[in-house]
Amino acid sequence: MSLDRRGLVLLIILTLAWGINWPIMKVGVAHFPAMGFRLLCMAGGLVALGLALKLRGESLHVPRASWPMVIKLAIPNMVIWHLFAICAVKMLSSGRAAILGYTMPIWAVVWGLVLFRDRIALSAWVGIACALAGTVLLLSGEIAALTGSPAGTLLMLVAAAGWGLGTQLMKRTQVDIPIGALTFWMLAITLPFLGLGTLLLESGWRMPTAVEWGAIAYNAVVVFAYCHLVWFALARSLPPVVSSLSIMFIPVVGVFSGMWLLGETPHWQDYAAILLMFAALSSVMLAPLLRRRL
Repeated sequence: MSLDRRGLVLLIILTLAWGINWPIMKVGVAHFPAMGFRLLCMAGGLVALGLALKLRGESLHVPRASWPMVIKLAIPNMVIWHLFAICAVKMLSSGRAAILGYTMPIWAVVWGLVLFRDRIALSAWVGIACALAGTVLLLSGEIAALTGSPAGTLLMLVAAAGWGLGTQLMKRTQVDIPIGALTFWMLAITLPFLGLGTLLLESGWRMPTAVEWGAIAYNAVVVFAYCHLVWFALARSLPPVVSSLSIMFIPVVGVFSGMWLLGETPHWQDYAAILLMFAALSSVMLAPLLRRRL
């Protein structure tokens, strides 16, 4: 199905909203416990998403026999991603966090090779090599310039690897639950992990400032409710090449919105990593689709 004007506008809004969220998260966790921030965002997002689904007439019911499957999907897709990613954002510039976070498709390919013995095309190997080179560049920049944290780089890679594993499991799991209900309950399962993490590992709890409440509200309403619902609607009708390009542009938006909103100054490693990650994602996501069309 082709992309109409309405779908194009929604896709542009979605890409900008997710990309701009990286510096917004950076503002939110600058002086506030990272997991505590994510806990408040997700709690508000659950309320907003639940109301949106109810207004759309979608049920949140999950059959008892399906709960083990929901938990299995929630651990890599939500728990690992959200816990590790938000801690990494606190340590890194928003642009670098975005670049590393969206190595997820590369990790999905790697998990397919390691766990499921998928056949890996030459283009995918090229993509993995480009992603590795980009990661090494960013890691070397963190060590040399001391502008971030090597630990933050590693945490974000763990988060992306978890998301990649979750993507593989989603593809290989028979899901009979509406995607809205599945997302709602996976987020709900993640809340206790965030609560336990912030209680055991973080201190400095207080009422958020007005700016922090703004970041929390943006994540709750725009990211967790609006973006999820728009993406689910578009994913059913978008050509795969178009959705792939959207994913590829999100970290680019993250880098330049960080420059605009936070005054971050990217180094040459950041620009080189953007090009390498773009090449990596193109080889992994677009090359197979183009080959099918030829």
